[in-house]
Amino acid sequence: MNKVFASASEALKDIFDGAAVFCGGFGQVGGTASALLRALSQKPVKDLTLIGNAPILGVQFHRATARTMRVPDSYTDGSALVRNGQVRKLIVSLPAFAIAKMPEPFPIVKAFQEGQNIEIEMVPQGTLAERIRAARAGILAFYTPVGAGTYAEKGKEIKVFEGQRYLLEYALRADFGLIWAHKADPFGNLVYRGTSRSFNATMAGAARITIAEVGEIVKPGEIDPEVVVTPGIYVDRIVTR
Repeated sequence: MNKVFASASEALKDIFDGAAVFCGGFGQVGGTASALLRALSQKPVKDLTLIGNAPILGVQFHRATARTMRVPDSYTDGSALVRNGQVRKLIVSLPAFAIAKMPEPFPIVKAFQEGQNIEIEMVPQGTLAERIRAARAGILAFYTPVGAGTYAEKGKEIKVFEGQRYLLEYALRADFGLIWAHKADPFGNLVYRGTSRSFNATMAGAARITIAEVGEIVKPGEIDPEVVVTPGIYVDRIVTR
């Protein structure tokens, strides 16, 4: 029942080439499983599919746009994997900002400039969240009006319900889910803080193996059951930074 691992590297011991990986968080420093992504960037794996809202913006973007928080030197997001040439595909809502003033190109832009061949599947934010939630709930597919009449409907089944066009979207499951939580007990019950609750809580349990990086591990019984957002049954492994 104790799911605590000694290190992020140990928690990722069975990662493999071609794995699909959830990158939790909302694209902000506070909700990113930074230690896990840093450990993954040091693994000899390739052809990964990264799935997340905005997991590859890079530390330069966060430092350029930070207003109220310091971006630690140890911060790592999925852009480290892009720089290493470990990524084959991205399933994201936001790979870069068109209007952000950056001291250097966004990691994905630089990767393209250097000749990397990375496939990008752009998914509306709400649709992305629902595709992940559906995987956890065992729902194979669903219809949504989001994206109908836009480039997002290309290649998708379309049906009309009550006079409105709907797109068929499929559940999105990963091999590994790397998420962040504020606090956990050894059983994997998780408490979040602020925006870190968004995609992290949605992804928990939607991957074959969910690994939670947490700020603090407390003793069993120290977390009020009323504040638990993710029950431990959805979490397989726990590490601290």
